[in-house]
Amino acid sequence: MYTAGKYVGVLLMLGIAYSGSVYAERIKDIASIEGVRSNQLVGYGLVVGLDKSGDKTAFTGQSLRSMLARLGLTLPPGLDPKAKNIAAVSIQAELPAFAKPGQTIDVTVSSLGDAKSLRGGTLLMSPLKGADGQVYAIAQGSLVVSGLSASGQDGSSITVNNPNVGRIPGGATVERTVNNSFAEGDALVFNLHTSDFTTANRMAESINATLGANTAKALDATSVRVNAPLDPNQKVTFASMVENMTVSPDDAPARIIVNSRTGTVVINGKVRVQPAAVSHGSLTVTITENPQVSQPGAFAGGQTAVTPDSKISVEEEKNRMFVFNPGVSLDEIVNAVNKVGAAPSDLVAILEALKSAGALHAEVIVI
Repeated sequence: MYTAGKYVGVLLMLGIAYSGSVYAERIKDIASIEGVRSNQLVGYGLVVGLDKSGDKTAFTGQSLRSMLARLGLTLPPGLDPKAKNIAAVSIQAELPAFAKPGQTIDVTVSSLGDAKSLRGGTLLMSPLKGADGQVYAIAQGSLVVSGLSASGQDGSSITVNNPNVGRIPGGATVERTVNNSFAEGDALVFNLHTSDFTTANRMAESINATLGANTAKALDATSVRVNAPLDPNQKVTFASMVENMTVSPDDAPARIIVNSRTGTVVINGKVRVQPAAVSHGSLTVTITENPQVSQPGAFAGGQTAVTPDSKISVEEEKNRMFVFNPGVSLDEIVNAVNKVGAAPSDLVAILEALKSAGALHAEVIVI
């Protein structure tokens, strides 16, 4: 437990040191079927109905002119359609695997110009394209914006969250199906979310123990190939059965993650330290200036002078020596660091010194 004024920072402990995995995960939670994936969609459109908080940029007026032309309305050549209730936006969406025409997906709408807010706006019909340039969905609807912006005549303003980004739940209708390789071939390949040779081997062994020998084969640290029926209907049932099997994942390698921006340090349960003695302390030198004014007597004939008066104090923190025994666990590392009250920056310095000395066998990752 941390008390106020002790030190700033957070030391998170993930997991407790143990000799082996004692838990099991479903295959569907640690792996995905090759070829069954979502696809990113992007589009461009106009948001109308804003309360004078729209764009003032030229390309928004050009977009409005083009849209009206497609609807059969031709504006005079010299007219510049600058409307403050319109904003140019980009539209992003994710097309799930096996999405069929007629289904709806959520979309995110973000301002492209200098609009002050998209609150209260409505997105006009806009096509959403994939990486191949084909239209896969059509988006339209009223925006849900959680942000709020307000300003006064004297120039003061306040902004809550981000008023230039909104969402439309179910705002896009799927128009095209993305083909995948699920129904093709006589096998399914399961790809682990985190590559690990031991976990891949355990997955293959678990499947073979349930479905028979040579049914599954680990191809590498990520992929496990499983023989499957040719009939698509039977393949769906087979995939459902396989993905609900349980596997005991192997422990992650010894890692220490340091977030340099927030001061967060994460140490997993496999970190070990070899015998080492650590001395860590800080020397604080304080110089205080207190000038004294020397005032001569009324008839002494002298001059007023300022006499410097400096006080120097030196303070060195104590109780900064601790010893790591052979193969100490995560609990012992955390307790030793907490006893000396090391801040996150001090902890990182200690860990880097231990690694340089060869006493810490873990990967230090700075993000």
